[in-house]
Amino acid sequence: MGLFLEKVIEDGDVYYNITKGGYALVVVLALIAFATISFFKNSDGKGKMSVKQITVSALCLALAFVLSNIKLFKLPMGGSLTVFSMFFVTYIGYLYGPRVSLSAAFAYGLLQMIADPYIISVPQLLCDYILAFGALGLAGFFHNSKVGMLKGYFAGIFGRYVFSVLSGVIFFADYAPEGSSALGYSLTYNASYIGAEAILTIAVMAIPAVRVALHRIKAEALEKSVRKEHQAANA
Repeated sequence: MGLFLEKVIEDGDVYYNITKGGYALVVVLALIAFATISFFKNSDGKGKMSVKQITVSALCLALAFVLSNIKLFKLPMGGSLTVFSMFFVTYIGYLYGPRVSLSAAFAYGLLQMIADPYIISVPQLLCDYILAFGALGLAGFFHNSKVGMLKGYFAGIFGRYVFSVLSGVIFFADYAPEGSSALGYSLTYNASYIGAEAILTIAVMAIPAVRVALHRIKAEALEKSVRKEHQAANA
């Protein structure tokens, strides 16, 4: 483990920095996770993902990562309000379904671990980065349902919220103010930034022109056979 994580003790607090070997491992895992998308079948079950579909997924993932670094505010113990970053991860699921979205969300979690790591243990690392961000991939299970974009977004951010709350209760309970329960503090703390971003994102999604544009992008992103089936199902 010392090859990937370096233990640091500062003012009595113990945390870990990612070593060069750790960064290399994370990058390789992220590339493998995203590369698996090319082996998945299309959302119609007929053939594998095309180059165009993989490219669109990569662009959404890149946009999500860039936007995640535009922070409106950052909380002291981790977590920040970003500009629609979670939406573009869930949007991949809306476009191409759960297998693609779960792989992309896993890759996104690894990228977040590189960009802004705060690690106190391996279990906490798994909960905060792999499981919490990976849960955004749950959006893909609603890609063919009515109002699937909104349902998928709710499912994804709720999944992230659950794991973030769990992390707060298990790993950061000592930071709860005196007289407050760890669960109550974690629920409030994580809702302050995840909930705020959700409200902001849904407000933008509610704008008719934005909603129409996002649906149009899906129609263009899907291959011809899939597009016809999608239009017929939503006619």
